[in-house]
Amino acid sequence: MARPALPPVLHAVRMPLALTRAGMLAERVLRCFWPLISLILLVLALLILGIQDLVPIEAVWLSGAVAMLGACVALVHGALRFHWPTRADALARLDETLPGRPIRALLDEQAIGADDSQSAALWRAHQARMAERAATARAPAPDLKLARRDPFALRYVALLALLVALLFGSVWRIGSVAGMTPGGADLASGPTWEGWIEPPRYTGKPTLYLNDLIGKTLQVPEGSRITLRFYGEVGALRLVETVSARTAEEETGSDPVQDFTVVRNGTIQISGGDGQSWRVEIIDDTPPQIAVAGPAEAEATGEMTLPFTASDDYGVVAGQAVIALDMTAVDRRYGLAPDPEPREAVVVPLPMPIAGDRQMFTETLIEDFSKHPFANLPVTVRLSAEDAAGHVTEIDPSPMVLPARRFFDPLAAAVIEQRRDLLWTRENAARVAQVLRAISHRPESLFRSETAYLRLRVILRRLETFTAYGLKTAQQEEIAEALWNLAVLLEEGDLSDALERLRRAQERLSEAMKNGASDQEIAELMQELREATNEYMRQLSRQAQQEGEQRQPGQPSENAMQMTQNDLQRMMDRIQELMEQGRMAEAEQALQELQQMMQNMRVTQGQGQGGQSEGQQAMEGLAETLREQQGLSDQAFRDLQEQFNPGAQAGENQGNQGRNGGQGLGQSHEGQGGQGDPSGAEQGSLADRQQALRDELRRQQGNLPGAGTPEGDAARDALDRAGRAMDGAEQALRQDDYADAIDRQSEAMEALREGMRSLGEAMAEQQGQPGQGSTQGNMEARNRDPLGRESGSNGSLGTPENLLQGEDVYRRARELLDEIRRRSGEGDRPEVERNYLQRLLERF
Repeated sequence: MARPALPPVLHAVRMPLALTRAGMLAERVLRCFWPLISLILLVLALLILGIQDLVPIEAVWLSGAVAMLGACVALVHGALRFHWPTRADALARLDETLPGRPIRALLDEQAIGADDSQSAALWRAHQARMAERAATARAPAPDLKLARRDPFALRYVALLALLVALLFGSVWRIGSVAGMTPGGADLASGPTWEGWIEPPRYTGKPTLYLNDLIGKTLQVPEGSRITLRFYGEVGALRLVETVSARTAEEETGSDPVQDFTVVRNGTIQISGGDGQSWRVEIIDDTPPQIAVAGPAEAEATGEMTLPFTASDDYGVVAGQAVIALDMTAVDRRYGLAPDPEPREAVVVPLPMPIAGDRQMFTETLIEDFSKHPFANLPVTVRLSAEDAAGHVTEIDPSPMVLPARRFFDPLAAAVIEQRRDLLWTRENAARVAQVLRAISHRPESLFRSETAYLRLRVILRRLETFTAYGLKTAQQEEIAEALWNLAVLLEEGDLSDALERLRRAQERLSEAMKNGASDQEIAELMQELREATNEYMRQLSRQAQQEGEQRQPGQPSENAMQMTQNDLQRMMDRIQELMEQGRMAEAEQALQELQQMMQNMRVTQGQGQGGQSEGQQAMEGLAETLREQQGLSDQAFRDLQEQFNPGAQAGENQGNQGRNGGQGLGQSHEGQGGQGDPSGAEQGSLADRQQALRDELRRQQGNLPGAGTPEGDAARDALDRAGRAMDGAEQALRQDDYADAIDRQSEAMEALREGMRSLGEAMAEQQGQPGQGSTQGNMEARNRDPLGRESGSNGSLGTPENLLQGEDVYRRARELLDEIRRRSGEGDRPEVERNYLQRLLERF
């Protein structure tokens, strides 16, 4: 029966109708036959991966029968449920997507009123409107979701398996099924074969499928594994190869499965059927290379650092360093004159890169041998590297002195030397005891601590007792550990007295100059000297406060020299610089001068009428910093106005003059083209000026007096907060966020005022004038203008004499508040400016 033609009125929807019908067909096919499709995909994936070659032939056919049965069941089940989509179904689906069902309306006929011309005209107009609407039809997307029918997503498992098989398998493996029968008979075109070349995993090279290779020469890495499989009648195919190490008894060329490893160059030949032959050439695995990349050095803590480089064509897997005593280079004198006790060489594994390529890398061996008997003795270091193939490369031993911790205190160095002699051989026990007894004979001028002296006497008695009854190995190690702890105590000490610690640091640094210490040791000792100096200065300051020491009024002595903590820091920096340049004589002379100054130093709390004290200078510096910060805040506020209201300053000049009427920095620095800015305000951006001001504050913090007192610590905390706020203001200025910058600058000014108030209180406490601190630091919030600036002295915008007095004060304040309210209510102003003005109103 011929299919009825599409009505002419539906010609406009012919293409959308065909697409809708195709989509419905896809829906019904997937819903009915998705189990069959999934099963086919899974079987194809298993065949492409070659699973049939890894299991017995019987299992392959049994699995094939089960798969065929399952496919038949799925096919019958799907066929019973499948219904071919008709044109009417497609029209109904398409009509549902359109408003008013226009397609159904086009297929309708006028039931009544066909003879009435007006009714007929109305019907035609309706049909025309429906035709226009139907012409806009678009085929709906098919619903291909199968989640309700396949809740375990088995279809995706089958699809994923097929994708993995296509990536890692071969489609040609499907053909191997054709030659499989339970008895091994040939069901297809005769005997066939297939093979694989699997390089060692450490090479990172992929597996090669022999059937896909073109050419008669194969280049494979050493140790590659070749697997061949023969299908068909046994004996129809035969292998002859000369690349493995198999013996004649092991080699059976007609076996269905051939598996061997390539160890030399040779040939592989498959005779019979469509056999082939290849010439096999081995890609040699070169041994790894390793070398010392620099001299061995000792860190200040005693750890040895030895840089080395290693490389290999496929990567280094391990390495080690063998450290042995170099007897030919040992100075056999004193305690090293006897023959040493036999000791095994030290074997240390070399560090390998945790991530990244190991074909070529540079690493550093870091170990602490300070306690080892070989410490600071001549040794030989032999490095070796190993690759994954088992090749090991050893380099010639490198002679060196085993780096370890160095002791600069003479007594500690002597104890370490006796410890070395005791570990060299137990025959030195009597000599070591004699030397230690001689050292401790007159302890008054030698030991700085009774604890160290008593500990040495205990070690001496135990050593003499052990020696009298025969020193055992365990007792030798016990005494060596005790001597090490004693040397550390003598070197570092447990002193709480700051002056003693300072002298100790100076002596250790002096010894380091004489013994030629490394740059790392110099930096460590200089840092210790700085810490000891700072602690000594704090102790002197604290002692002066407790004793109420004050300089009498009048001028200081002609021979007196005044120094700040910055001057001391510069002297120590100069000493370190001279030592790093190798100018030890000049460095030692500078160190002696520093020692003399520290011994004669006396902390002064003030200078009476003869000049300004250190605290007054710090107060004036902070006041200047506060004025500078207020000037930057003024300029940031004007830039904020100019950013969102170009020309606003010209029209509001009178208001700006009112805000800057206090003779503060905002007017003196920026007014008249910035001529009053001594720091060159026009030479850099606001952010650069803010950074320079932050650096100046950091310098002032280093000279701040009052250390160790609650008021002085409070001042330092406040200045730390001011510094962090300045950093935030600098970042905001660099991002052109003036509103946030003004907020940060306001926080910095508030913290500066708090720091000045605390500093004034600290100065008053030191000078016995409680009122002075509050006079210098107490600034009431009631004197602030809307920007948080204060009037008065000590670094503020001006003095009360420069401000309006009487009723003008309240009138001007009212005008400013009214102006702020007016601007905050203008909707055309940027939101960031209106938010800032609103915060001002909430605060004031």
